[in-house]
Amino acid sequence: MAAPAKYNVSSWLEPGMASWSWVILKDDSTVYDAQRRFIDFATTMNWEYCLIDAFWDTQIGYEKIKLLADYAKSKNVKILLWYNSAGDWNTTPLTPRDKMLTKELRRAEFRKLKDIGISGIKVDFFGGDGQSMMKYYIDILKDAAEYNLAVNFHGCTFPRGWHRTYPNLVSMEAIKGEEFVTFGQENADQQPAHCTVIPFTRNLFDPMDFTPVNFSGIPNINRKTTGGFEIALSVIFTSGIQHIAETPNGMAAQKDFVKEYMSTLPETWDDLKFIDGFPGKFVVLARRKGEKWYIAGINGENTFRTITLKVPFISNTSKGIIITDSENAKDFIKKDINFLMPINITMHPYGGFTIKTLIK
Repeated sequence: MAAPAKYNVSSWLEPGMASWSWVILKDDSTVYDAQRRFIDFATTMNWEYCLIDAFWDTQIGYEKIKLLADYAKSKNVKILLWYNSAGDWNTTPLTPRDKMLTKELRRAEFRKLKDIGISGIKVDFFGGDGQSMMKYYIDILKDAAEYNLAVNFHGCTFPRGWHRTYPNLVSMEAIKGEEFVTFGQENADQQPAHCTVIPFTRNLFDPMDFTPVNFSGIPNINRKTTGGFEIALSVIFTSGIQHIAETPNGMAAQKDFVKEYMSTLPETWDDLKFIDGFPGKFVVLARRKGEKWYIAGINGENTFRTITLKVPFISNTSKGIIITDSENAKDFIKKDINFLMPINITMHPYGGFTIKTLIK
């Protein structure tokens, strides 16, 4: 069991949602003007963070990163920056690299980030699970906490409850996530079934940086999942900071009720109920925030699936709304539902839905 927290981060760290350009637009988007647009995107969506990915040091530079951090602060958005873990285990040329390797280097970099106004880091490309590498993770977490920096590990080991002991650890990848869908059609073909396994395994107890929810599509990829499937992932998957795989233009093209839903999602959850499912086939979960319940389901198979929703734990309201796929599965529809009546939901092949209770 992971040890209790070694320090308190509550005065400077909060969970939330993040905009992020790289997952869809890749390295060419790590430039000043594009990142300013993604800060504006976070503002429009009421999200707390914006992640600026690889090559920010060469394609933007520290001086302009400071300008972006100041601009983000004026918009009530916090900036996260990507780093290459580097080391002799890592020949990946993406920069910045070699900034985390020693305590002296780390602390000098973290001091600079704190002065600039950066709120967190994403450190990528770790090598193996040996003792020295495990120590490297922990050393980064401890030093980052002294400078009020959240930490997200990518290309990393499987989490071990570290977020309990080191609460500035907001997420770890350790999963074949959305970025893999952008790398090749084979990954996109596997995504629906893969996503129905994750709630039973990887994301059962640890925060996971899958980076879900893409509505507008991925360049050169035939995405298999529907919009209903994608919006459901915002509830089914959990992460301390949830990075959303959509662009400003892609979100702007969605219906108003979809944008409203994505801009009002809770940052944390108070309760979880498993409703139905089987790994590789489908899953339906319910999460509660305060008095409101959110219920989401995804279908991992290439056939229609009808479920009967049983929610005896919802007793404080009889009303809700469901967002799901249209008849041709190419758009969204929203309908009112009554929890006092039997609720039968048919999910499209690779489709899904999300429900939110309405509390007066």
